[in-house]
Amino acid sequence: MADSPSPPRTRRARLWKAADANGVPLRAILVTVGVVVATYMAGKLLYRLRDVVLLIAVAGFVALLLNPLVVALQRWKIRRRGFAVAVVTLWALIVFAGLAFAFGYPLVNGITDLAHGLPSYVSNAQRGHGWIGHLIRHYHVQNWVQKNTAKIVSYGQGLGKPALALGKGALSLLIALATIFILVLLLLLEGPKMRAGLLAIMSPERGRSVTSVASQVNRAVTGYMAGNFLTSLIAGTVVFVTLLVLGVPYPFLWALWVALVDFLPMIGGALAGIPTVLFAAFHSLTAGIVTLVVFLVYTQVENHILNPVIMSRTVRINPLLVLMSILVAASIGTWIGGLFGGFVAALLAIPAAGAVQVIVAETWRATAPPGAQQPSPPGSVSAAVADSPAVHTAGSPAAEAAAGSRAATVPGRGTPQG
Repeated sequence: MADSPSPPRTRRARLWKAADANGVPLRAILVTVGVVVATYMAGKLLYRLRDVVLLIAVAGFVALLLNPLVVALQRWKIRRRGFAVAVVTLWALIVFAGLAFAFGYPLVNGITDLAHGLPSYVSNAQRGHGWIGHLIRHYHVQNWVQKNTAKIVSYGQGLGKPALALGKGALSLLIALATIFILVLLLLLEGPKMRAGLLAIMSPERGRSVTSVASQVNRAVTGYMAGNFLTSLIAGTVVFVTLLVLGVPYPFLWALWVALVDFLPMIGGALAGIPTVLFAAFHSLTAGIVTLVVFLVYTQVENHILNPVIMSRTVRINPLLVLMSILVAASIGTWIGGLFGGFVAALLAIPAAGAVQVIVAETWRATAPPGAQQPSPPGSVSAAVADSPAVHTAGSPAAEAAAGSRAATVPGRGTPQG
């Protein structure tokens, strides 16, 4: 006679048995609830740490842009990575200090000139001289000031709080910049060790796949950023020459502003052009109109000539994917980190879009049926390379490889005879 199964000894075992007997997927329910709770708690934690995550994202983006320079120095003469990182970060600091000086020096000069000339402006206004005095007489500003003296005094006393908040904001900005600099330095120094450690815990086949995807992502991101940097440099040069010819003050400052803001894709040209055109219009109406026309013409040339030519020589990213990633990233960044978060998210949207495009293309090929070579997804990096003029050059190895690939994938076409 066979032995009867022994009854469950623990409460948990009895609970599992009762749930199985009643057809209740208790384990699946508990796992689902656990995943939902863990996802919610992870989201809450990331939202609490959004400032830190934002700094890490910016530092990672800067380190990704500086890493090719470090590798180039290592291949050239400086073999030790620490020395190469020191040289690159030193030059990066010099460039940053130069940009800060280029923006800050005209601003300080303008404020100093205003402070020196303020007594004469007030004296002329009281006497009714100059355009300020004319406006005061025409709109009876002096009578309004005399009637509302108490309100003006109370308003002036309340200006101390915004000034204090501005000082705190400047201090927070300096701390954030110092944190980003340290994170970039550590990422450049420890990045290869972290990469080697991650590859060591993977199987050799998985490690080769991850390395291939990472190299393609790096090429996509750096290629797009290099092309965008070149178009921004051209935009700044055009604005500098235009303002210099028109005699608008501070042409180099405005050219630098346009070059930096134009680095933002899609919306950078408009953000850079509006204040530049207004400043030129304040200088003279003719300068404003000419600057506006130059901006409109250059925008069309950049969108229809420069971008296709430059981006076709780097790694192309699907324009629709770029636009959608910018819109989504800017909305999420503004919701999480305010204006600064939206700006950083819009800047990081392009590298994220390039990474997603490469990963999707590699996943598409990896999941293809055995023995069948599937075409790349539309708009992928591989498809862009396959459509480039270099691939279709007659007699080139790339053209022969592409022809062989097409021969293998077209139905009804046999294997080439030897």
